[in-house]
Amino acid sequence: MNRISRFVAAASAVAFSFAAVAPALACTRAMYVADNGLVITGRSMDWAEDMHTNLWAFPKGISRDGAGGAGTPKWTSKYGSVIASGYDVGSADGMNEAGLVANLLYLAESDYGQPDGKPAISISVWAQYALDNFGTVAEAVEALSKEPFRVIAPKLPNGQGAQLHLAISDATGDSAIFEYIGGKLVVHHGKQYNVMTNSPSFDQQLALNAYWKGIGGLTFLPGTNRAADRFARASFLVDAIPKKVDPNYISAVPEQKFEYQAAASVLGVMRSVSVPLGITTPGQPNISSTLWRTISDQTHKIYFFDSSTSPNSFWVPLTDLDLKEGAPVKKLTIAGGKVYSGNAADKFVPTPAFTFLPSTGL
Repeated sequence: MNRISRFVAAASAVAFSFAAVAPALACTRAMYVADNGLVITGRSMDWAEDMHTNLWAFPKGISRDGAGGAGTPKWTSKYGSVIASGYDVGSADGMNEAGLVANLLYLAESDYGQPDGKPAISISVWAQYALDNFGTVAEAVEALSKEPFRVIAPKLPNGQGAQLHLAISDATGDSAIFEYIGGKLVVHHGKQYNVMTNSPSFDQQLALNAYWKGIGGLTFLPGTNRAADRFARASFLVDAIPKKVDPNYISAVPEQKFEYQAAASVLGVMRSVSVPLGITTPGQPNISSTLWRTISDQTHKIYFFDSSTSPNSFWVPLTDLDLKEGAPVKKLTIAGGKVYSGNAADKFVPTPAFTFLPSTGL
């Protein structure tokens, strides 16, 4: 057996043992930091059906509550944000005007515990709470590590459980992962935590990824759509793409700007770890197709959206939106196969905000 064959056999054994102890789920997130400090976070949204996603522009100064019943936290948003909704009942992904990005991904092992006398918030508003209140990861970690509330996860509109973990990143390249395991909040904080997928819990993902790093991405990369395999591929690829102007390709980039080259590279990473539309896996119903991808340029505050079901990608510079206090909430309708191209900021229209899914469910 040659060296490559031994690696393949070992990789298969790891994948088999992982499959035996944990279900394989969906979504991938990766943060990129260039040599000049440019920060971009990409994510894919994998789900088993159309989530009727739309984009929303929320100005700062909005009064909110945690949709968690009596005693739920109340706050006024300090930052405006652009978000991608799920079923128009919660914020699944987004970036605020300070460059903080929040990404919710599925985690089957999530166990949020009991409120134990703490105020409750619905998981539908968890990411929005971070976008509304914090400009940096350090601020968010300091506040959320004190557990000012308990997350309650009602069933989603399709009847599935909302078992999620939260990744945040900021314009400095700082990153944090928040998971509830065994009823306890676990926080991984540091720039090194730049990739997240799904099961198993993040500490086990790091251990699995260490195995693949030992093999080396140019020797062999796992190719299935399982979360651990996508983690290994995203981790290798986001570090392998150019961190500065690539003279081989920059002439083909709009305005020959490095930030556009970098955004295209990160989008390439997210597409490479996506699951083709309509793919199903017998016996693994939770392995889902990629519905859409987002690329958040946190340095220039540009939110890119790439749908798997429409032929064009588009982007929204936050500076082209009115996110000042008192401005109207606006919506960019994507659900129903709407197609946009280029800068779509002027296509947002004033629309009453959706109601966040309460902790009691529908």
